[in-house]
Amino acid sequence: MALQNTITHLKDMISRIAQDLMKAEGGNKAAAQRVRTTTVRFEKLAKAYRKESIQSEKQTKGSRRSTTKKSATKSKTTTTTTKAKATTAKLKAKPKAKAALARPRALAFKKPTAKSPARRSR
Repeated sequence: MALQNTITHLKDMISRIAQDLMKAEGGNKAAAQRVRTTTVRFEKLAKAYRKESIQSEKQTKGSRRSTTKKSATKSKTTTTTTKAKATTAKLKAKPKAKAALARPRALAFKKPTAKSPARRSR
């Protein structure tokens, strides 16, 4: 049951981080600080989740295996059909635009600034 508790804490923390990120994007400095501190806590909780999930997999090793095999065979057939659709879509795609080449500037001079007087060449 500890795994379910950890999952609910992770979901709650992700939603809090998402809300604070939106505020931080708008310029809220306090929200940005909360995001930084919450992500540190999230990292610690994620490590705990990894440990708990590995332990639960070891405990339920043989009981769920038969159901996953059935779903795996179904997913293989769906992936082959999606791959076939993807290849036909790739054939119909337009060619990509060529990247622009960087050209050197002809006779580029440095503009004078207010702080340093411009010197004339002789």
